[in-house]
Formats: sequence, C-alpha cells, structure tokens
Amino acid sequence: MRLLALALGGLLMIGGQVPAGPNLPIYGYQVVRAYPHDPHAFTQGLQYLDGFLYEGTGLNGRSSVRKVKLETGEVLQRYDLASQYFGEGITVWNSQIIELTWRSEIGFVYDKTSFSQLRTFTYAGEGWGLTHDAANLIMSDGTDHLRYLDPATFAERRRIQVTAEGMPVRNLNELEYVRGEIYANIWQTNLIARISPDGRVLGWIDLSGLLSPSDRASADVLNAIAFDADHERLFVTGKLWPRLFEIKLVTKKGGRAAGPSSP
Repeated sequence: MRLLALALGGLLMIGGQVPAGPNLPIYGYQVVRAYPHDPHAFTQGLQYLDGFLYEGTGLNGRSSVRKVKLETGEVLQRYDLASQYFGEGITVWNSQIIELTWRSEIGFVYDKTSFSQLRTFTYAGEGWGLTHDAANLIMSDGTDHLRYLDPATFAERRRIQVTAEGMPVRNLNELEYVRGEIYANIWQTNLIARISPDGRVLGWIDLSGLLSPSDRASADVLNAIAFDADHERLFVTGKLWPRLFEIKLVTKKGGRAAGPSSP
C-alpha cells in the first residue's frame, strides 16, 4: 500500500489517492460531456464566464492567458507572457482578468475585452491558484493556507488554514468558488477538496480514471476547475490534457447530497 502523506499533510491515503479513515464524504463523478482541449496547454487556471472559458497556462516561454470556445476548444484570444514568467492561476474580477505567476512574486491585470495589460501587483512567496467570492480574491500558494486579498489594492486581508478533521491539507493548487465553497485541486493527486469559508474540508471529490489510458500517457496532473453557475455545470481538466470534462458529482461515501452538478 502506498501512502501519500505529502500532499495531504499526513492524512492516510489508499490506492494512491483516496483518503482512508476520515469521516468526510467522498464524491465520485459521472461524465456528462467531453470537449476538446489544447493538449499543449499547461493549464494553471480556468474560469467559465458568459459562455466562454478563460484559461491561464504555465511554463516559461509557454505561459499565456486565453479566451476559449468551450464547444470546440478554439482559442479566440490570447496574450503571451514574457519568457521569464511562469504563469499560474487566473480569475475574472468584473472587467479584469487577474493572473498570478509562480516564483516571480508578481501578478498581472488585463482588460477582459481587449486582453491589454493594465497593471501589475506584487505579493510575497509563490503564486498557485486564484478565485474570488463576492468581496475577496482567494489565492493559494502551495501550502495549507489560503490568502484573502483586496481585489482593488491586492493587499492581504487575512489567511485561513485548510484542515481535514484537524490535519493540515497542503499543496492546494487551482481554485474555484462554487456556491459558498472553495474547490481546490490537491497537486499531484486526482482529488479536489471542498472547503468551507473557515477552512474546514467538507468532503473530497475523487476524479480517478477520468482520462483514458491512451490520453493519460501524454498528460500531466489534474489541475483546473470551472463552474457555470447559471446552468449548474462543473468542468474539469488538467495540464496537457487533450480533453475537458463536464461532470456531475455522485456520492461514493458519506450519505449526503453531492452538491453542485449532482444528478
């Protein structure tokens, strides 16, 4: 049995992925539809808005911000970062796209319509994932903490520690705000944590087996969540994945309703 203590800060894992023992619900999935996705996109951030996907990609010399047509995967607009920057999470706040970088301690703000760069901002440490609630930007940095930022000044307002039954959950990566919860990819696993605003993990989503073996051969890790709030659609993909999936959640363990996009 292989135990993944690193990713979840000590939580016992079985099968390489799924937490064993904790009394938290575990959700599986049903695939509603699969869409094309650029297999060269090292996806770091994803958001669905007004019928389109906004996507941030990483790697030095390959980082970009994109507007993508969901149904075909066609890139409709694109802004390429200078090669010294490794792009990370993005989110759309009002009329602006906000993007983090990995280790440069700098973020970029773009006009959502033109993709022109408007300004930069700075932060200490690494940038990983980014989303927002009604009043704050919410940022992950690869640790077991989430930072809440002022969306106008980017000043840090507070931090919360993410825990599962009292144990810290590290490697929080791409984020999505879904009906009052924060969904977070756990880096190097097939797990998404469902997190309450106070930092408690409410349950796990296990996306093991989502890619076929042939698609998995050239793909990297799961790392993207987007939610269509108007139609209750949940989308997921990953770094270098050739497909993006619309899924519905189903309860595997725990006996409570599965939540957004459930049957």
